[in-house]
Amino acid sequence: MEEKVIECRELTKQFGDFIAVNKISFDVMKGEIFGFLGANGAGKTTAMRILCGLSYPSSGTAAVAGFDVYKQQESIKRNIGYMSQKFSLYENLTVTENIEFFGGVYGLPMQEIRRRSNDLIRTLGLTAEAKKLVGALPLGWKQKLAFSVAIFHRPRIVFLDEPTGGVDPVTRRQFWDMIYEAAASGITIFVTTHYMDEAEYCNRVTVMVDGKVEALDTPARLKQQYQADNMDEVFYRLARGAKRSAD
Repeated sequence: MEEKVIECRELTKQFGDFIAVNKISFDVMKGEIFGFLGANGAGKTTAMRILCGLSYPSSGTAAVAGFDVYKQQESIKRNIGYMSQKFSLYENLTVTENIEFFGGVYGLPMQEIRRRSNDLIRTLGLTAEAKKLVGALPLGWKQKLAFSVAIFHRPRIVFLDEPTGGVDPVTRRQFWDMIYEAAASGITIFVTTHYMDEAEYCNRVTVMVDGKVEALDTPARLKQQYQADNMDEVFYRLARGAKRSAD
């Protein structure tokens, strides 16, 4: 039986009269690459903040890595990794200093940090750049380093908020190779993206429209269901259908 690492039931977040997340329900399985899609303002970031233990829901229930989003936020934070859409490392620290700093934040012993740091730098091909300031690295290398640091402590789940924004297609493909490798090791990937071709790389995809889950299935089934050639068309038809319903 597959292990559920995220469980949401009727999860809602309301700000005054505005409902940002409206009774969303879904499960995410161990080792799954789970795409969380939606236009700006659809509620993706608000929902992700709740699941990362950074915000309380207004109602509904959710558990992340077996921990309750109301009562066990600190335990959630210790069991996840996070990479924001903006570059999330310190540009005025070196590659090595960034790795060691975040290893310490995650509570790893220094001996283990140094061992893993050396392995990581070799794997990324950054041996010559280890003592360079991160701010001097090309964007693609920065993003790959940021992802590697987000899973440095071997979390059960890593949340990626539009991780490939602004990078070239070749680097995006290399980044997704790293995602596949992490998923194969058992880390669950929860990823938001505006690139609909990246949705094709996910095991399953949720499409959020106006705070609600409008669709949830594999990319292949969604394309079949909406008689679409690609996920761009699926997304457009869902958004257009929701607008017509509102009108």
